[in-house]
Amino acid sequence: MDEGNHSAVSEFVLLGLGLSWNIQVLSFVISLIFYLMILSGNIFIIILIVTDLLLHSPMYFLLANLSFVDICLSTVTTPKMIADFISEKKTISFGGCMSQILFTHFTGAGEMVLLVVMAYDRYVAICKPLHYSTIMNLRKCIGLVAVSWNIGFVHGISQMIVIMKLPFCGYREIDSFFCDIPLVTKLACTDSDKLDTIINIDCGLVAVTCFIVLLISYTYILVTVLQTSNNAASKALSTCTAHIIVVLILFVPCIFIYVWPLNIIWLDKFLAVFYTVFTPLLNPMIYTLRNKEMKNAVKRFKSYYIDSKENI
Repeated sequence: MDEGNHSAVSEFVLLGLGLSWNIQVLSFVISLIFYLMILSGNIFIIILIVTDLLLHSPMYFLLANLSFVDICLSTVTTPKMIADFISEKKTISFGGCMSQILFTHFTGAGEMVLLVVMAYDRYVAICKPLHYSTIMNLRKCIGLVAVSWNIGFVHGISQMIVIMKLPFCGYREIDSFFCDIPLVTKLACTDSDKLDTIINIDCGLVAVTCFIVLLISYTYILVTVLQTSNNAASKALSTCTAHIIVVLILFVPCIFIYVWPLNIIWLDKFLAVFYTVFTPLLNPMIYTLRNKEMKNAVKRFKSYYIDSKENI
């Protein structure tokens, strides 16, 4: 292929569902409701943690950051996906596609590292309670969050640079709802097998390393919890269970998309939507429904900001 053909592709076509108009309208309504729930749920958690003084602790500081990352992760792809459901021209520019790849991997990898930080916080709180306030001070928390963002950025930018160097020509249809690396590399007019392997190793280095560290951390924490008194064990177990559920719903789709791809189109689409829509949607529910302190904070918020206004 000559260089002119390499630069011929200026946009990609997102096939999405490719079904009847009625199904696309239904998907539009459902996706819009889910996205509004993601925004409202995660914003509410951030507001709750900021306004409630009893939640001004390292664990909830990290939880507020997780909610912010979830908002960013879903906003990278979901608004475009929602708009495409009722649009006749389901295209995305080359720059828009590269931006989706960059920010999806930026926020995704950042969230994985942030979950490791949250596991470290629980480890210190449960295994070294007397030193907790000294170790997990505000400066340390901000530094650890900054590390998670930096690792996410380096991972995201490395993925985008590799993809931007590929020669694209002719075929430009992406059989998904948004741009992602495994699908975009298939459109390159060059053998991408070696590149796919390198990308899988890069993604696997982040995802698998974080996953293994989290498994070891929570296993050690749970063993420690079972050796403590019943009351302390019950509270710690509830908190750790919520964290473990979040870890599973984030990492399992990522592993099957990037590390161990199954190459089943309908399953890849489902996992992509689950990763970018359902994970940010479920996180607020899991943390509020399974956390006693969060439920009490919701009651205090309702009592102060809602019930008090009704009495005026």
